[in-house]
Amino acid sequence: MPQIDFYSGASDKLLIACRLSEKVIQQATKIMVYIPDSSLLNQFDKLLWTFSPISFIPHCHGDDKMANVTPVILISNSEEIQQIGSYEVLLNLHDEVPPVYDRFQRVIEIVENVPEDKLVARKRYRFYQEQGLSVHHHKLDQNQH
Repeated sequence: MPQIDFYSGASDKLLIACRLSEKVIQQATKIMVYIPDSSLLNQFDKLLWTFSPISFIPHCHGDDKMANVTPVILISNSEEIQQIGSYEVLLNLHDEVPPVYDRFQRVIEIVENVPEDKLVARKRYRFYQEQGLSVHHHKLDQNQH
């Protein structure tokens, strides 16, 4: 059963996703990022290249031939999730609970500090609780950059 971590109060969801991805791979763990919105996926892909001037986050799309050996994989649909090998962490950047979330050891959810995002995040939070999963809430520092 996966552990679910909600990070709330994000002023920039994609930037927080970059930082959390970086933390995960620093722990020698692989992370899959689920983003069905192609525009958001491309935005996040570009941000992974540029968000830090002193580090690099190795990543690729799920259909890339290097997907099974890359620490960060960007996934846009549920079929890709099922085709890729074992990843410990799933970072969800979608409004709904990701498919096959239960295949991962940990699921990360990021909640922006806007009413619409809080509303859909509450539904996901309740869903995970109803499944009997361990849900942890982390309040992000208001001084995020």
